[in-house]
Amino acid sequence: MDLKKIVSEALNNSFSAEEYQVMLANYAVEGKTSGEQKEDLIYYTKLNAQRSKRIGKTAVLIPDLVDKIKSLPKQTWLLITETWCGDAANSVPLLAKLAELNPKIELRIVLRDENLELMDQFLTKGGRSIPKLIALDEELNVLFDWGPRPKEAQELYWSWREREDREPYKEFQVVLQKWYNDNKLEAIQEEIGEFI
Repeated sequence: MDLKKIVSEALNNSFSAEEYQVMLANYAVEGKTSGEQKEDLIYYTKLNAQRSKRIGKTAVLIPDLVDKIKSLPKQTWLLITETWCGDAANSVPLLAKLAELNPKIELRIVLRDENLELMDQFLTKGGRSIPKLIALDEELNVLFDWGPRPKEAQELYWSWREREDREPYKEFQVVLQKWYNDNKLEAIQEEIGEFI
């Protein structure tokens, strides 16, 4: 199937950022998650609901990026994620705030495990890493894609992943979240700004 058809089908089954945030909050209250119902994923969904809400309220936007976003032509930002994804808890609320700056940008969100055909078009080193942002023009041509995390955070992840004596992911996730907290979402904004 060609990419435009895959994208079109995904868009037909997508959520708005607001719908996604409601789903995330509801899952956290109900003790559920998107995709497979596993205890650790449910835990991360609850944690992400709190983080996402906080970041949505406190994220500070870079003025130069705000100006760039406001000047963009009509486009759709299609984001692939899952409610349990810790990186998404940091990027989804930020991307929603950026999209809100320009009425010509529509942010739509799909769940990875329900859209594997789309996900498989945007792999990271052969893996289905999320979140993945795909910017599309009006004809559904890909303008750019970004993700699953800022380059520096990705380097931290690969460094952890390649170590034979690495700590459990739950412990590494604390290190990664500290990086996000210290960075204050600047790297995501800078990298998005490089694409537009």
